[in-house]
Amino acid sequence: MLRQSMKWRLVMEVDGALKTWQPPEVVTIYEPCGVSGYDKDGAPIVIVPFAGLDIVGMLHSVSKQDLIKATIQILEENMDLAAETGAQQVVVIFDMENFNLRQYAWRPAAEVVIQLIQMYEMNYPEILKACYIINAPRVFAIAFNIVKKFMDAYTLSKIQIIKNDPAKWKKKLLENIEPDNLPKHFGGSLTDPDGNPRLTTKIKQGGKIPESYYMKNLQTTSPDTEKEYISTTIKKGDKLKLEFDVEESGTFLRWDFRTEGHDIRFGITVQDSEGKKTEAVRHQRVAAHQIDESGVLACQAPSKYIVTFDNSYSLLRSKKLQYRVFITPPLGELGILPDDAIKLINNNEENEEELLAAVEKDVEKIENISNSIIQPVY
Repeated sequence: MLRQSMKWRLVMEVDGALKTWQPPEVVTIYEPCGVSGYDKDGAPIVIVPFAGLDIVGMLHSVSKQDLIKATIQILEENMDLAAETGAQQVVVIFDMENFNLRQYAWRPAAEVVIQLIQMYEMNYPEILKACYIINAPRVFAIAFNIVKKFMDAYTLSKIQIIKNDPAKWKKKLLENIEPDNLPKHFGGSLTDPDGNPRLTTKIKQGGKIPESYYMKNLQTTSPDTEKEYISTTIKKGDKLKLEFDVEESGTFLRWDFRTEGHDIRFGITVQDSEGKKTEAVRHQRVAAHQIDESGVLACQAPSKYIVTFDNSYSLLRSKKLQYRVFITPPLGELGILPDDAIKLINNNEENEEELLAAVEKDVEKIENISNSIIQPVY
């Protein structure tokens, strides 16, 4: 798990370019989130007015990758704050007041939420000290029953869900948070200079995104990049298969595609040197006509990767597809962990201090590797 997370940090440039990357303006203004202070142990208090997240508007205004990168930035910034106090964990308050399930009935919106949860679980599994979900309406139980399937038991054990009963959840919050570290709206004493109890100077409230921010799919793609896309039509009942032989370690399979008018089934199968086939990316229908699909997969070698665009389930419609799928050149030896750390892992050593010291020794190598890939690893 540590190896995979280190690869993911490399691909996403978490310790490099992402530190200075500027999110699109619409994300900066309309992503509801902020830190109000610290709990009694020094853990940052992250407040998310969740109903202020216009996920449909956001996905019409920025790429899915930009939203993922912005989320990683927030996680990293909060972890830096936690490291400064020595707490190493964060407290999160999700305010579900006025939560509307309708937005998440749109498949691309639900998929993004699930991808973000999976990304969190794979790369930030133990940073959560406590999570309070307050003002939870009855309909929230429907949504939570779905997403909790993608959460680890450790994460679930840290979550407390409290219905719309301010007296109850304010008391719970103040058990471990001093009033001068919490907005007045949540039972603390902090307000904006104008007296606003929600502390909007620190906690972005989000809101409905104006359609002036909306963009067409891949609108920001440069003409040079656009030429890399291949246009084709997959006939009704037919499939398009692309095969890639991977001979070297340290390579990645990258894909970007969109369809016109209708969805398409997409998936990736890997065949090892002995001919055994397994799913690398689960074959499923994706709404590529609504949101561009893209991603990166760390490849094993030697092996063959079979990318499939499947329209066999459609007996009436052919599908117009624009795609680019390719193997990146190797990033050199994938020495993402120093040799000492690899030995410790392989020997099942349990000395965490020794392992962390070995990993820390090689941080410079991670930061200096080529910045050629910035897509998420699925």
